[in-house]
Amino acid sequence: MKNPFDLTGQVAVITGSSKGIGRSAAEIMAALGAKVVISSRKADACEVVAAGIKKAGGEAIVIPCNISRKEELEGLVKGTLEKWGKIDTLVCNAAVNPYFGPLEKIPDDAFDKIMSSNIKSNLWLCNFALPSMAEKGGGSVVIVSSIGGLRGSAQLGAYGISKAADMQLTRSLAVEWSPRGVRVNCVAPGLIKTEFARALWEDPERLKRTVSTAPLRRIGEPDEIGGVVAFLASKASSFMTGTVIIADGGVTIA
Repeated sequence: MKNPFDLTGQVAVITGSSKGIGRSAAEIMAALGAKVVISSRKADACEVVAAGIKKAGGEAIVIPCNISRKEELEGLVKGTLEKWGKIDTLVCNAAVNPYFGPLEKIPDDAFDKIMSSNIKSNLWLCNFALPSMAEKGGGSVVIVSSIGGLRGSAQLGAYGISKAADMQLTRSLAVEWSPRGVRVNCVAPGLIKTEFARALWEDPERLKRTVSTAPLRRIGEPDEIGGVVAFLASKASSFMTGTVIIADGGVTIA
């Protein structure tokens, strides 16, 4: 029996893949045989990741992209198709959170930026990429959300709203595209040791509170989410679409 986790022959596009969860997903998928497109705003940071993948024997290219710019998202898809002729897996990982505080005081521009970058950009990117995926017979989309989309927060309310919307975007896209062979699933991580979440895991009180109630008694590492992304890209998850996988050490059940 062929290894259902083998990604040989796949082409995967991962946004926000110069660091954190996105980088981990790209490195794991490349190790499993996929050709990966490394993408974030800064080309030099992407080149470092791509070089590491190539040194390990994988295949990677760099296409810088600011997810807030629609034309750059279109360029990301076009560039991938021009280089490798297809997209098998699309990982919508990049996100922003320019505001930490109560919704009562959030500036309009910060709220708009969160909603645009974390929701609308994912829709834009899917609308650019999914038609070609369906045309060639199918593929997989993975939207990286957060358990913030499942819980209320006095400090991350707007971010949580955007991540809840990403879960619903996943379900709606799955209903629309799965009949055409494109599976759409979502990963909702808990607190992961990334630069993006540094303000949370470097807060001793919050960290202590989080791990004290989590059944695993610790926060997560990027590879523990990157592996879930790779699973959703593989044939091992071929009967899954429209679902949200929670990977949070048990925080939301405790």
